[in-house]
Amino acid sequence: MPESALLNSIKKDLRTKHYSRRTEDSYIGWIKRFILFNNKRHPDDMGEDEIRGFINHLANNYKVSASTQNQALNSILYLYKNIIKKDIEWIEGIKYAQRKRHLPIVLDKNEVKRILYELKGKSKLLGSLLYGTGMRLGEGLRLRVKDIDFSYKLINVKDGKGEKDRVTILPDTLATDLRKQIEKVDKLYKIDQKLKNTEAPLPYALRKKYPSAGKELAWQYIFPAKSLVYNKDDKIKYRVHLHPSNFQREFKYAVRKSGITKSASPHTLRHSFATHLLQNGYDIRTVQELLGHRSVRTTMIYTHVLNRGITVKSPLD
Repeated sequence: MPESALLNSIKKDLRTKHYSRRTEDSYIGWIKRFILFNNKRHPDDMGEDEIRGFINHLANNYKVSASTQNQALNSILYLYKNIIKKDIEWIEGIKYAQRKRHLPIVLDKNEVKRILYELKGKSKLLGSLLYGTGMRLGEGLRLRVKDIDFSYKLINVKDGKGEKDRVTILPDTLATDLRKQIEKVDKLYKIDQKLKNTEAPLPYALRKKYPSAGKELAWQYIFPAKSLVYNKDDKIKYRVHLHPSNFQREFKYAVRKSGITKSASPHTLRHSFATHLLQNGYDIRTVQELLGHRSVRTTMIYTHVLNRGITVKSPLD
């Protein structure tokens, strides 16, 4: 099958299995690089030797991290297992990059306050929400009106990492601002309803099951994009959520303007949320649930952040 047909088959298979769009882009990108590395040969004509050569090339010439190398290998193995239908056994002779363990960057409470002070408008609300709930940036941007439960002070996080749903806390201090933001969403929603073929995109096959759901206020994004996106396949205009790069850019500017020299990103707010909860005396199982970690061992890394440097006194002091 031609390369374009092959890539279309991979996309269709990934979407059928409900892989995220980010995973889809990543897998397609690595498979393209694998094909180009082997002089555009069709994967059906290749096997273990070519896979080994490509993965070792990444380690030797590009010095990629262990996680990046593993991602590339998983992409190619997915291709052979699900599309080519060719069993690839254990590949001998792969030079694996050494996995390095890094402690997360964590801001103290004053640093978080300084950064949030520099953020304005929707970005300030989104940044406060990420720190106050422990959500990932993508999870915060994908929030819809129906996901906020003001009565029980909860936020329903849908399709988090690993397609897992979970519940996290709704900070009391953000309730009023969130209500005002939903009022703005409602105004934009009413404008969209006056236009033809305009709605919010729905996950998976919900549009076929509930054709009118995307036109309901409940399914509108809390942080909608300013412009509409036209989908050629569905022949409809979608009101999608803000692009992550918009907030990432504003957050970076806020960090620089606040004078903080730590290498902080929006994800640092999630790390800070977990660390500060532990500092406040909450047990690690509670923090694990709020973060959506599969294993408590993942959450344990924040105990290492708390313990570093506080039990040993410098001889100089």
